[in-house]
Amino acid sequence: MRKITVSLGNRSYPILIGPELLPKVGRECAKLNFATRCAVISDKNVAAIYGQAALASLRASGFDPVLIAVPAGETAKSLQTVQRCYDQLAAHRIERKSFIIALGGGVVGDLAGFVAATYLRGIGFVQVPTTLLAQVDSSVGGKVGVNLKAGKNLVGAFHQPRLVLCDLDTLKTLPDREFRAGLAEVIKYGIIYDAKLFRQIELNLEKMLGLSPSMLARVIARCCEIKAEVVSQDETESGLRAILNFGHTIGHAIEAISGYGRYLHGEAISIGQVAAARLSVESAGLPEMDASRIADLFAAAKLPTRLRLTESKKNRLLDAMQLDKKVSNGEIRFVLAEKIGKVVFGQNLSTPLIERILADL
Repeated sequence: MRKITVSLGNRSYPILIGPELLPKVGRECAKLNFATRCAVISDKNVAAIYGQAALASLRASGFDPVLIAVPAGETAKSLQTVQRCYDQLAAHRIERKSFIIALGGGVVGDLAGFVAATYLRGIGFVQVPTTLLAQVDSSVGGKVGVNLKAGKNLVGAFHQPRLVLCDLDTLKTLPDREFRAGLAEVIKYGIIYDAKLFRQIELNLEKMLGLSPSMLARVIARCCEIKAEVVSQDETESGLRAILNFGHTIGHAIEAISGYGRYLHGEAISIGQVAAARLSVESAGLPEMDASRIADLFAAAKLPTRLRLTESKKNRLLDAMQLDKKVSNGEIRFVLAEKIGKVVFGQNLSTPLIERILADL
């Protein structure tokens, strides 16, 4: 088992990575001095596979858990779902020292974390991510929230988990499409922070797709290390943490205009990162060779890299980008790559340039 610490003073917490960890979730939670009552929030697909194992582990450690199953998919990240969770927490008499476990992918983690951040003005929560994307990205760092019709994650909070438990065995039941979508965030870490990681993924993509335990453990741990380093320096995204949004401004807008259903998050940000690479060539000096390597790696992972846009959809995409959380004074701020492994954030770009790159997609 590998252990990484997110250093945030008295709110620091460990990330545990390895096989056969889900059966130990109760024992790990018992170390955190929580109250007896707790809730496991999961989606219906994950709950059917891992819900009972999580409940059994918690009960064996003396907890009194309730399972709250929400619909699967991005549309579950809504205020309506949050309300239903609140009602079930109240029925189970969850207290201030109780806690919530987020058991599932990024949608569940964002939703359950937001519920934990707001119920009784904030209770503890534990992340048990079961997708590659959630294990390397959304479960770490404390950004939680839900969507509005106008855009993704427009309602949210910063609420750090007390523990992140990444059981590599859960990846064995992950659909191939979901696993590949998770690779989009893995590749992102190489682009923004670690050229050696990017090269490692290029050389070992087939091993990763074959679920090599040693390769997965090494790469997931490195991604978590990078995110822990960034979050420890900039918890609330006032500066450096913005680099984690490479490709996300366009990617989130793609999700919004597609109704949060056609593209998985990783698929949308795959297109977004390829577009951001093209913008980087034009405005940040990214070598053409690096932009080609980025596009080729996403293609090798069988992730989408292009998007056909009618004039109407292009306008809707631009409008959705204006609602991005990183917009300041009406200007969209982009993360751009100077080279693989190094990016700059807060970059303003002209609308004609953005439109031209989108047209090229």
